[in-house]
Amino acid sequence: MAAEVFDSVAGDGPDVVLLHGLFGMGSNLGGLSRALQSHYRVHSLDLPNHGRSAWTESMALPDLADAVQRWMEHRDLEMAHFVGHSLGGKVAMQLALDAPYRVDALVVADIAPVAYPASHDAVFAALAAVDGAGCHSRNEAAKLMAEHLQEDSVIQFLLLSLQRNDAGEYHWRFNHKVLREHYAEVRAEVDLQPPFNGRTLFIRGGESNYVLDEYLPAIEARFPQAELEEIPGCGHWLHAEQPALFNKLVMRFLDG
Repeated sequence: MAAEVFDSVAGDGPDVVLLHGLFGMGSNLGGLSRALQSHYRVHSLDLPNHGRSAWTESMALPDLADAVQRWMEHRDLEMAHFVGHSLGGKVAMQLALDAPYRVDALVVADIAPVAYPASHDAVFAALAAVDGAGCHSRNEAAKLMAEHLQEDSVIQFLLLSLQRNDAGEYHWRFNHKVLREHYAEVRAEVDLQPPFNGRTLFIRGGESNYVLDEYLPAIEARFPQAELEEIPGCGHWLHAEQPALFNKLVMRFLDG
């Protein structure tokens, strides 16, 4: 598995690992990567079952965290800073709790270590519609998804993960069947175990419901050193909606 976690590397300095959200890929955090590259060596990973990484039969958070740890061994990385958005934030949290010696500073973007209700039924319906249609253009795929999804921004985000096969038909780069079948694992809480006492920053969107005040005790139980920043007027996609402020918060925290 270690060699089968796809990564791209840029910059020079202390190591920072970026972990994307559900249905995404490492390039989703490209703006943050470019902002960090003048001071850090930035590793942008595709999580298992996403992007160019290997397909597996699990989406359990401990398994994803273990895949990242084995990637670190493969790259001879003893320790790194971690920045994770959404699902990537959950994976980073799980890694920090499972292997705290691997994580220097931790930044978690708009996600908490709690179990979440199902909220992606329309997305999975849109993915299935495209998967069975043999689309020969992105516009064709977008029209099919629009029958299930109202937000054009979500459609455009998902289109980034379409790729063409040898027959000229578009299909999903991520393993959407395993993501659907193991969706409960993605939504599960991060294990409660001995806390991570390293430097930790949570950043939430003021208009997002992913890091509610009622989730703060779960954060404090696992990350007693955690700081919390809020970006007003911002939803779940912090790095896309308020990139300059998000990047500034991350850089200021990592710089110490």
